[in-house]
Amino acid sequence: MQTTDKHADEHPDKPSKTRRKKDMHALQALGASLIDLAAAQIAEIDMPESLRAAVLEAQRTRSREGRRRQLQYIGRLMRDVDPAPIRAKIDEWRGQSRAATATMHAVERWRDRLLADEDALTAFVDAHPDGDVPHLRALIRNARAELAAGKPPRAHRELFREIRRLVAAPGAVDAR
Repeated sequence: MQTTDKHADEHPDKPSKTRRKKDMHALQALGASLIDLAAAQIAEIDMPESLRAAVLEAQRTRSREGRRRQLQYIGRLMRDVDPAPIRAKIDEWRGQSRAATATMHAVERWRDRLLADEDALTAFVDAHPDGDVPHLRALIRNARAELAAGKPPRAHRELFREIRRLVAAPGAVDAR
């Protein structure tokens, strides 16, 4: 005896109920992350005004049950919106985007290379000509002295910030 699922035969392209529920919960979670943003960040995201108003209302709601219902409403509104740009913007702010991670790794590699190798500064300045060489030399010297003396890494952090500024500058080339 052969059994067939008549509903699967009728709608082969239609996602299952489980898939639809997972998608709705994902949209609701994205809506919850919108609630955690500052008002200026919410204003920066391109979204319908009804969704923006619902998010701002959820931020003002103090009642646990009211907040839960508002979150469900936000999830419902999110079904009519393309979530990809919103998710990308939130990921960018959280520093979880691939580009931000890659930049951070490049900065760490440059910092380690500059502290370990005397000739690395020449390569760094060739790759990032906007750098102030005497300032970079002083930061490297101070960071090496801190590491040798076991002091807190203040200059080490300053060097990191300066490298990040130069690496993240428009038109910068990463020549590791």
